[in-house]
Amino acid sequence: MAHTFASGGATSDSERELSVGGLGMVPLSFFESFDYAALGHLHGQQQLAGNVRYSGSPLPYSFSEARQAKGAWLVDIGEDGALEVSAVHWPAPRRLAVLRGPLEELLEDPAHCHAEHSYCHITLTDPERPRQAMERLRTRFPDTLVLVFEPVSGHHGEEKTYSQRIAQAADDSDICCGFLEHVRSRAADGRERALITDTIDAARAVESEL
Repeated sequence: MAHTFASGGATSDSERELSVGGLGMVPLSFFESFDYAALGHLHGQQQLAGNVRYSGSPLPYSFSEARQAKGAWLVDIGEDGALEVSAVHWPAPRRLAVLRGPLEELLEDPAHCHAEHSYCHITLTDPERPRQAMERLRTRFPDTLVLVFEPVSGHHGEEKTYSQRIAQAADDSDICCGFLEHVRSRAADGRERALITDTIDAARAVESEL
């Protein structure tokens, strides 16, 4: 038995790097003299050679394991040393789902029904960040744990860094609106800009009375 990276093993985002004496991977040839090598560390159940296997983790530890079938290997050793190895699988208490697409499509497409009772990692590809994205997603996928925004299109030609927005701002309202656009990837609409302007004016009025 060994807890190590063996060459040829499929990794996931869940495992930490291991090295001994500067060696990150153990060649499979090191296990040739053993009847059976039961390895640990990699979370996916897999067979690297006739006598070398990883049982994998009993539960998923990151969304990179969403497609892995969890289980173990049952090893029977006969009196003559002969081995019989069979795979054992079990369902996870809660499945993982990785979804990607525009918000409205994810909310309406029946193809995503399987994810309604799963822990979800969702990437939204809308050109602009939708309002209340997490709240709306959780109406269908209540166990959404990770939300990422990766717009597939949009005003890329007009993109500016936050420092550029600050340098080019005409007034305090522009500075606040630039910050809002920077942190949420969507420009302030007329109602939001008016609210920001009114708030700044009210603050200035209070300052002038002090």
